[in-house]
Amino acid sequence: MQKPDVAKERWLAACLLLLTAGLLIESQTQSFTADEGYHLVAAQSILHGKRPYLDFCFPQSPLNAYWNAAWMSIFGDTWRTAHVAAALLTALAVVLTAGYIRRRFPVPEWRLPLAIAAVFLFGLNSKVFVCGPVGQAYGIGLFCIVAAFRAAVRAREDDRILFAGAAGLLASAAANSSLLTAPVPIVLLIWIVVCNRAGSKGRKAAAFVACGAVACTPLLWLFAHGPRQTIFSVIEYQGRYRLVDWPGAIAHDAGVMLSPLDSSQALVLGLLAVAGLLFARKAPWDRAARSEFSLCAWLAGAEIVFIANGHPNFPQYYMFAVPFLSILACAAMYAAAVKLAASAPPGWPVVVPCLIVFLALGKALYERRDYESWQDAEAIARKIREIRPSGPVLADDAIYFLLRYPIPRGFELSDSHKLDLDPATMKQMHLVSKAEVERQIRSGYYGLVETWANEAWKQDNWIDDVGLPKLYSRHVEVGEGDIFWEKVR
Repeated sequence: MQKPDVAKERWLAACLLLLTAGLLIESQTQSFTADEGYHLVAAQSILHGKRPYLDFCFPQSPLNAYWNAAWMSIFGDTWRTAHVAAALLTALAVVLTAGYIRRRFPVPEWRLPLAIAAVFLFGLNSKVFVCGPVGQAYGIGLFCIVAAFRAAVRAREDDRILFAGAAGLLASAAANSSLLTAPVPIVLLIWIVVCNRAGSKGRKAAAFVACGAVACTPLLWLFAHGPRQTIFSVIEYQGRYRLVDWPGAIAHDAGVMLSPLDSSQALVLGLLAVAGLLFARKAPWDRAARSEFSLCAWLAGAEIVFIANGHPNFPQYYMFAVPFLSILACAAMYAAAVKLAASAPPGWPVVVPCLIVFLALGKALYERRDYESWQDAEAIARKIREIRPSGPVLADDAIYFLLRYPIPRGFELSDSHKLDLDPATMKQMHLVSKAEVERQIRSGYYGLVETWANEAWKQDNWIDDVGLPKLYSRHVEVGEGDIFWEKVR
């Protein structure tokens, strides 16, 4: 009797192994985002003894940068190291989500097919698959919020404080890796207190908060040594300055909010999640099971609302809602089978949604085949090494990371050049304005100027406006990048 069960379990294991392999392959080939460079520069700077906020501008919570730096200290400061770590964490997040369905879905005979469906809905989501393995905080954030969710579910029914503390630690680690996950610890703490079924609510809440504070240790240490710089980087930059020099940001955000209408994956997942929540609220399951689906809805909803109110935002930000929407979608697939064909064997309703998700991912990967990648950045870096510039280099974040040349003070974050605050603040926050950059170029300070990933500057005809062709006698194009060197005398 055990053999058929083991054989069926192998299908789930095979799906998870194939997904992990796919994420690892993607991480080493096409995974790349333009903003990834400054995250990796931050990790590399930490390896060189620098501190976020205090020694360079880094408008993010710090844990992911320290995480990447730790792995780079062991396996080398390359983008491949950071990508492998992120890909594995993304895969583990999917494993935990599928494991939750496999263990806790209220109808035992449906647990296995729905666990496989969760692998497809979550793991093959195009934003998760493409952006999860990059050096930004998506991978670690996904893992931590799903692990925190699993711990919170256990905490509610266990009279010990162990799982409540684990939930607090993991949820806080997520927020200290990516500010996009900030609502998760709040929602989980409220849920543990309100829905507690064993032990002391107060002790569990205290354990949640105390362990959450542990994950805040790097941020608190940096705040103690530089409160003004820390507040500026984590709060002010995100809240006040991301919209600077971006006149179309609100229209852009409106387009992002409407983009699910053009995405078969988003439509399938969203509609199934809503249907799953409606079904779970009235399903003939015990109250505890229904409350877990409600928790998924609160987590997904809080994430979506929070991200939508940040400007500017991007479609990949919403991936932090995907694991919880996937769990709700599983309830909808079960409901469809029960209502439309109760006599049919378990598993058939998962085929169509999974097929749509699979084909949509294939389409997304095909459309990305000519997008910029780390291989393009490496070609630019190789050319710069061949040139052997005679002075300081002005380059994009990703190129700085690959070159390992000394980075001019204030250039760890090229996007910060759009700011033009009072001189004292600019110096304290390690910022250099665009006007100052242009003045330095015209003065002949740089031995080489490269521009590639900074599309905003290209769209402003920055190369022509600053007069690079007149200032440098040598110019070469490497892919989409431009390199100028050998100053005109």
